[in-house]
Amino acid sequence: MVVGTLRIYLYLHENRSLKGKRKVVRSIIDRVRARFNVSVAEVGSNDKWQSIELGVSTVSNDRRVVDSSLSTVRGFIESLYLAEVIDSEMEIINL
Repeated sequence: MVVGTLRIYLYLHENRSLKGKRKVVRSIIDRVRARFNVSVAEVGSNDKWQSIELGVSTVSNDRRVVDSSLSTVRGFIESLYLAEVIDSEMEIINL
């Protein structure tokens, strides 16, 4: 079993409130869940109205599938242009 996690850090340039941030976060999470078979949630920066920290995870029996899936999710989030991707960390664990 291979478990992959992706932590992605985003920055909202035009945002002015936590309400606006929640709208963007919900949009990103809903779109990722609708398109990919992964788990996704906001995992940090909850009280910062211009920062988003998302966690994405997936499981497979093939390391290449996990790597490809998480890389595709990262690219998809970037292509939404809802927030700037500042950084990301990917970790793949063989169990």
